Amino acid sequence: MGICFYHKSISRMRIGFIGLGNMGAPMAANLVAAGHQVVGFDTADVTVEGISKVATVTEAVKGMEVVITMLPDGAILKAVYTDIVPQCETGALLLDCSTVDTGSATEAHKLAQLAGLLSVDAPVSGGIGGATAGTLTFMVGATDDALERVTPLLEVMGQRIVHCGAGGAGQAAKICNNMLLGVSMLATCEAFSLGEKLGLDAQRLFEVLSTSSGSCWPVNTYCPVPGVGPHSPADNDYMPGFAAELMLKDLRLSQNAAEQVDAHTPMGSHASALYERFVEGGGHGKDFSAVLPALTASRRGQSDE
Repeated sequence: MGICFYHKSISRMRIGFIGLGNMGAPMAANLVAAGHQVVGFDTADVTVEGISKVATVTEAVKGMEVVITMLPDGAILKAVYTDIVPQCETGALLLDCSTVDTGSATEAHKLAQLAGLLSVDAPVSGGIGGATAGTLTFMVGATDDALERVTPLLEVMGQRIVHCGAGGAGQAAKICNNMLLGVSMLATCEAFSLGEKLGLDAQRLFEVLSTSSGSCWPVNTYCPVPGVGPHSPADNDYMPGFAAELMLKDLRLSQNAAEQVDAHTPMGSHASALYERFVEGGGHGKDFSAVLPALTASRRGQSDE
């Protein structure tokens, strides 16, 4: 296991892509740009240049060497795999890039294994920008054979591939990563909110935080303060790069996983509760960094405690 870096070269392949949403569409487009034949399916009426749309998920897998899924949740993933696995070509490989619970990922692997198919769970980090630029990080759960076969496709869509372990390990790593992201974004927002109350200039506080022990990704790369740091959703009225409701989904996944293995994650639990309050209180459809203006506004009225 470890971090793998690869050169982006691969022979033309026949690929079925199920789930052409905000992440799936640019990922599929990069595969087309790399010379692959891609057939796509999505429940929404979307069009991706170079991709032939089909009417059903089963049509998306017939004759395909690789089938990629990017789906909203574990229940949908299991339903799709139940439909497509019997229709897959002998020797096909299934690559799931969704972020789902580890139980659903394991069940999907079992369905593929029983049919004699190779399968990979490879959730991603990097957001829509990374999907478009082909710079995603893939957290992979797979056998060595499956990893070797899928690697050339992953390197078309991303720049870093981390083999986290056997089937399901990719989802486990993604859940841990996003729990940490949610907690650190909330702490970042609290730091800037406190700094404002203390009369600090946000730009100068950024210069301190980004180069001191408080340095972290939400500060350095995704600063929640408009006009401070690199361009981020805060500079676009908090239109989502990563929607708050998706962060809430991932935090809930982390807490479900923690309960299953009896792990104590009080910060993750509190972050989940705070994001639930934020989403239900008007944050739905906003970026997850929009907690900052909501936090500042809430302190003018009542405490978050």
